[in-house]
Amino acid sequence: MSTAASRTGFVNKLRAHLELLDPVTWISVFPCLAGGVMASGAMQASVQDYLFLLLLFLMYGPLGTGFSQTINDYYDLELDRINEPTRPIPSGRLTEKEALLNSIVVCLLALGTGIFLALSVGGTRGMIIISSIIAGLVVAYIYSAPPLKLKKNILTSAPAVGFSYSFITFLSANAVFSEIRPEAIWLAVLNFFMAIALIIMNDFKSAKGDEESGLKSLTVMIGAKNTFLVAFAIIDIVFALFAWLTFSWGFTVLMYVILVSLIANIVIQVKLYKDPQQGLSFMQHAVDDGFGNAIGKSDVQEHNAFLRYQVANNLLFLVNLLVAAGMVGVRYM
Repeated sequence: MSTAASRTGFVNKLRAHLELLDPVTWISVFPCLAGGVMASGAMQASVQDYLFLLLLFLMYGPLGTGFSQTINDYYDLELDRINEPTRPIPSGRLTEKEALLNSIVVCLLALGTGIFLALSVGGTRGMIIISSIIAGLVVAYIYSAPPLKLKKNILTSAPAVGFSYSFITFLSANAVFSEIRPEAIWLAVLNFFMAIALIIMNDFKSAKGDEESGLKSLTVMIGAKNTFLVAFAIIDIVFALFAWLTFSWGFTVLMYVILVSLIANIVIQVKLYKDPQQGLSFMQHAVDDGFGNAIGKSDVQEHNAFLRYQVANNLLFLVNLLVAAGMVGVRYM
């Protein structure tokens, strides 16, 4: 084999390993990490704090989230042959052994990063950080691996995702820079339930494969229309609780903004529920050309509708979340 061919083979293999870590999912943890840091009100413009921030993102992004994606692909090979045949393992670009090695490396790196941050911070905060990353890695494993395989049932799969991607990330980010703020716990809880609602709808894309393989997603159990209703109800409750919390914290103006966001969200939900195919069609351009690479694309009607909704909902929720986190942080400065 020529040197050029060997180099090309190495690059393609490296790309396959990177794709296995599913980089588009890394960004999903960033809002909670940013919110946790902002709510602390304690991060300084120092080399050390910027390093800690970088390590936080690496620990929960490429390493932690990457581990969960790799393990998911490893144990769901047969399912991916139906749902996502172009992924690295079913397409043959990586062997199962190579994928397993990938998961072991990123798991150890995530754990090592957590230990370093925990020792650097120390005390109760350090225990929160190391406990969180260990719990996140364990949940990521049992989410996809038998015999528990939490993803088999929506009653265990959605909370697992909310816990790993939203709850522990928010608290860990807060703990790196300060004692856990009481408001940060509430914001982490809101993110936990928002993640549950979104993962419920994200299962639209794999409904066919889930049904054939016996996985009990909510869509398989109650149908797409009813799944929309359940998810929308959770989201609206999250917004309502968010508004009440900001009022109790004395952020009256923000409370009104969140209530307006709730009303806008309900209007959008009604349009989408009535017409999943054309509802919120003005957001399709954002899905196809704007956020498409980050949130994904789909040919499944209900999932494509969810992607359009996700763009609108994320703007309404995340902007308010980060504003609230920032206001909490200012209070503790």
